[in-house]
Amino acid sequence: MKILFVCTGNTCRSPMAEGILRSIAEKNGLDIEVRSAGISVFDGDHASINSIEAMKKINIDISGHEASQLHIDLIEEADLILTMGNSHKDFIVSNFPKAVGKVYNLMEYAYKINKDISDPFGGNLKQYEYIRDEIYQAIVQIKFKE
Repeated sequence: MKILFVCTGNTCRSPMAEGILRSIAEKNGLDIEVRSAGISVFDGDHASINSIEAMKKINIDISGHEASQLHIDLIEEADLILTMGNSHKDFIVSNFPKAVGKVYNLMEYAYKINKDISDPFGGNLKQYEYIRDEIYQAIVQIKFKE
């Protein structure tokens, strides 16, 4: 299964989600390929310092992450696309009609609720840790097939 996480700049939320699911998949022997991308990216940007630090606290290393712009190949390759907010989902559906039926807001997919994961960009480490935990809890709520 190929899963794609999407946020705005691909430096905070989606890299944390990618790291979390990749770690869970490795620990549980799940055949899941995880990627992340953003809808407004400076290609090659690294994960934000606070994202790296927040993830380090749960023993997940995302320090090598480089931001990727969302493009049609990523959309077509993904079996499931999970966005951090409804605006990301709406953008994808509007610009990539092939994604309809496989793109969901993460909170919608995990809990069946209409709620965005707030963007911690520019916030302090505690805000990043809160968002990390919110993403982590949503991901573990999802029952991925082995």
